[in-house]
Amino acid sequence: MTWNWQQRDWPRFTYKKAALAELESRLLRQSGVVLGAMKHVHSGDKDALIVDLMSTEALKTSEIEGEVLDRDSLQSSIRRHFGLDTGKRKIPPAEQGIAEMMVDLYKTFNNPLSHQQLFAWHAMLTKGRQDLRDVGAYRTHDDLMQVVSGPVHKPRVHFEAPPSKAMRHEMTQFIQWFNGTAPHAKDPLPALTRAGIAHLYFVSIHPFEDGNGRIGRSISEKALSQCLGEPTLIALSRTIQGHRKDYYDNLEKNSRDNEITDWLIHFAHAVLEAQDYTQGLIDFVIEKSKLYDRLRGRLNERQEKVIARLFREGPEGFQGGLSAEKYLGMVKTSRATATRDLQDLVEKGALLKTGELKYTRYQLNIQVQQ
Repeated sequence: MTWNWQQRDWPRFTYKKAALAELESRLLRQSGVVLGAMKHVHSGDKDALIVDLMSTEALKTSEIEGEVLDRDSLQSSIRRHFGLDTGKRKIPPAEQGIAEMMVDLYKTFNNPLSHQQLFAWHAMLTKGRQDLRDVGAYRTHDDLMQVVSGPVHKPRVHFEAPPSKAMRHEMTQFIQWFNGTAPHAKDPLPALTRAGIAHLYFVSIHPFEDGNGRIGRSISEKALSQCLGEPTLIALSRTIQGHRKDYYDNLEKNSRDNEITDWLIHFAHAVLEAQDYTQGLIDFVIEKSKLYDRLRGRLNERQEKVIARLFREGPEGFQGGLSAEKYLGMVKTSRATATRDLQDLVEKGALLKTGELKYTRYQLNIQVQQ
């Protein structure tokens, strides 16, 4: 098997620009919509939105690699980095590290990429790890760097990266390419094209002993942010996690030569889906503020608790909707009182009711993009 980095034209990727033109235009149009919507979000809600999006990305980029982190710890760590109230929660090293990397990405998106920044990200990402030989440095081991699956006696090799001795040379080329294709550099590339190439190029080199996927996705977000002129805050890893098999299949399929149109189209659709989710979340936060304005002073303590819980579930809401049983479980009251509370919330326009009898369900009375 011959890999992309073993081809004569490596790392000169080729692709059909016309196949990406409409996708690039859609990204720019939608970015303007997102930016305009953010201006209608109150400052306190904006802080909460940023923390929510960043913690979701940290959580999902780790899940893609099979690591399950604690969301509350991630949010507390991110809030701490922004100087927001966090209480005295003790944050485990893994959550501290990925949160620190996400905040650094957000704050330094416009800085040129460098070996030092990548080393810092890797050190953050692997905080607390004792099982790695090279932390905050490119890999140095002599073993083949392979992505494999299947039984030990008959493994399937999905990809093999360049040898460790080539890391400094390969990464110097990569960094020069990345900085040289930035918006105001000598050879600028459109946002989706640059982000897609950056991701595939970086993970093809696989420069670190571990954490390459997470750092690769962060580099893509850095590329998008630089091209759009502000931190993107799009739910890219959340989207990739939702299509994890397709993501890995496309990476594998495009690791054998350097014509990568299929990969760029796949990656562009993932970015645009992620952008749509972010727009929906912004709309959700705006509608939340409007609903609270309408209901201010009109709800009892039980109703306020349940409405707040529904909003914490995000745009997707409770799986299966809010039922009377779930309401009872949240507020610990009588069935008759729960029934009156729910009916009152419907009459006041806070909830929408669907179904009848035991199939009756309630959801927030807001309209957002799903």
